[in-house]
Amino acid sequence: MPKRVLHVVTNVAHYDDPAHPTGLWLSELTHAWHRFAALGLEQTLVSPAGGAVPLEPRSLKFPNYDRSAKSWHRDPAAMALLEDTASPDAIDAADYDAIYFTGGHAVMYDFPGSEGLQRITRELFESGKIVSSVCHGYCGLLDTRLSDGRYLIEGREMTGFSWREEQLAGVAKLVPYDAESRAVEHGAKYRKALLPFTSHVVVDGNLVTGQNPGSAEETAKKVAELLR
Repeated sequence: MPKRVLHVVTNVAHYDDPAHPTGLWLSELTHAWHRFAALGLEQTLVSPAGGAVPLEPRSLKFPNYDRSAKSWHRDPAAMALLEDTASPDAIDAADYDAIYFTGGHAVMYDFPGSEGLQRITRELFESGKIVSSVCHGYCGLLDTRLSDGRYLIEGREMTGFSWREEQLAGVAKLVPYDAESRAVEHGAKYRKALLPFTSHVVVDGNLVTGQNPGSAEETAKKVAELLR
């Protein structure tokens, strides 16, 4: 049977201030999806609330709107997948070999508090399957606890969008919290690239994390290698 990957996407369309839209950073999904599809893997989309997924407007502009993102955005069948994602309650973790948390600032709002996503992640991780994230996707790991009560990320090397990158992106005053600091508070051994926005991926056992949008391709590559 082919391996199966569960992609986690957001339902949130704006920051606390509705005047500032956000959503899924499209290329962070498409880079992984296309790589996994080329390997014949089965893939499913899940979101905290199920249903429709908004797109981050900045991910649809140069230089982020690359060939991978464009091919998805221009494909009606692919876009239809983002209109009807599964809810966590409909997902049996035993059916999957890996989970991949996508990013975009929107996930800072709905990933951490999803008990359904935490359940799926915990069950996959404790069964030795792959837990992965890219960019802000690691917000979905920040509050997840294992069966013994410890945070999943405690004592683990990992990465994700840094506070410096938030500042350089001009959104430090918009985001609801400092994800980098929260990861450290929860015991993670946070690592980041010397230069912001450059590709950086950290693998610690069955935990694979990428730092920023430019890390999506390498993150997917590492997950694919582990699945093989």
